[in-house]
Amino acid sequence: MNSRHAHRSLALCTLAFMVTMVARLAISPLVPAITDEFSVSNGAVGLALSLMWAMYALMQFPSGVLGERLGERKVILSAIGLTGVSSLCIAIAPAYGFFVLFVSVLGVGAGLHYTAATTFLAKQYDDIGSVIGIHVAGSPAAGLIAPAAATGIAVRYGWRAGILLGTVMAVPVFFLFASRIRPTSPERPDEPLWNRFTFSTVSDLLAKPSVAFTTSLAFLCAFTWQATASFLPTFFTEGQELSPEIASGLFSLYFLVHGITQPVLGSLSDYAGRKPTTALSMAAGVIGYGSILVGDGLPVYAIGVSSIGLAMSWGAPLQSRLIDLFTEADRGAGFGLVRTVYMVTGASGSLVIGLLADLYGWTVSFSLLAAIMGVVLIALGSNRLFKLGL
Repeated sequence: MNSRHAHRSLALCTLAFMVTMVARLAISPLVPAITDEFSVSNGAVGLALSLMWAMYALMQFPSGVLGERLGERKVILSAIGLTGVSSLCIAIAPAYGFFVLFVSVLGVGAGLHYTAATTFLAKQYDDIGSVIGIHVAGSPAAGLIAPAAATGIAVRYGWRAGILLGTVMAVPVFFLFASRIRPTSPERPDEPLWNRFTFSTVSDLLAKPSVAFTTSLAFLCAFTWQATASFLPTFFTEGQELSPEIASGLFSLYFLVHGITQPVLGSLSDYAGRKPTTALSMAAGVIGYGSILVGDGLPVYAIGVSSIGLAMSWGAPLQSRLIDLFTEADRGAGFGLVRTVYMVTGASGSLVIGLLADLYGWTVSFSLLAAIMGVVLIALGSNRLFKLGL
C-alpha cells in the first residue's frame, strides 16, 4: 500500500532519524571545548558519550513495546521532542554532572525513534527492504552534515551554540510530523507494558531458529560497523601512514557510499531476496578490507573504502529479514528486542579492535574485520547449500 500518506511518512521518518543522529554526532567534534569548559578529561567526556550510545541501544526494545501499546506516531513524536529538549539542556548545562545527565537523556530520546518508525513504515509498504534502506540512510547523511555544521557554528559562536544544532533541527520536524502524520492505532492497547518484558516473552521472541540465526549475523555485522566507524581514519593515519587530511577524506567517502548504497541494497533485497543481498554486501566487505590491508596507493584505498561502505549497508537487507520473521502483532517488540541485542553486543567492536591494534597492530585488528565478513558469508552460503531453512 504505497499511498501519498505512506510516502510522506517515509520522508518524515527519515528526516526525524537524521535529526536524532545529528543531535548525537554534533557533540563529538566539540569535545575539546567541552573538556575545557568543565575542566574534565577526554575520558570523562568519553564516559558520557558511551552512556548516551548505551541508552540508545537499550531503548530499541522499549521503543517497539511502546509503539504496540500507544501507537508509533506518539513514540516518534516523543523521540523528536526529547531529542530537541535534551540538546537544549546540554547546551545550557552548568556543570559536568548535568552534562552527563542530559547526554544520557539524549540517548533515551534518540533511541525511541528507530524501532517504532520502522514498524510504522512496515505497516504501509510491501517493499519494506527499499523503505528501510531509505530510512536508515538518514544516519550516514547525518554523519556528513553534523560534524562540519556543528564545528562551523562553534568556531563563531561557541560550543554551546554548536550543540543547539539538534534543537534547531528538531523543532520544525516535530511540528511537521505532528501536523502531517495521522494518528496510528496501537496493536496491543490494553496489554500491560510489563507483560512484554517478562522472561517468557523475551525468550519466545528470540527462540525461533531463524530469528536467532539472523540476530547472530547482525551482531557480527554490528561489531564490524562499530569498529569501522571508530577506527577507519586512525587505520589510515597510523597503519598506512597517510596524512590526516587524506584519511578524513577517505572517511567521508565511506559515509557517502554507505548512504547511497543503503537504499540500493534495500531495493535489491526486495527483488533478489534478503540473504543473497546480505551475502553480496559481505563479499564486498572481504574485498574492501582486503584492499586497504594489502593494497598501496590512493586509488586502491578509495576502491577499498567504497567496498566497505557497500558492505556496511548490510542493515537494509538484514533488518528487512528480521521484519519478515515477526508477525505484525509481535513486530514492534520483536524487532526492538533484536536490535537491542545486536547493538549492545556489537558495541564491543570498538573495544576489541582497539585492544588488538594496541597489542598487535592495525593489520591484525583489521584482518579480523575481513575475517568476520567472511564468516557471515560462509554462514549464509552453508545455510543455502545445506538447506537449513534459517
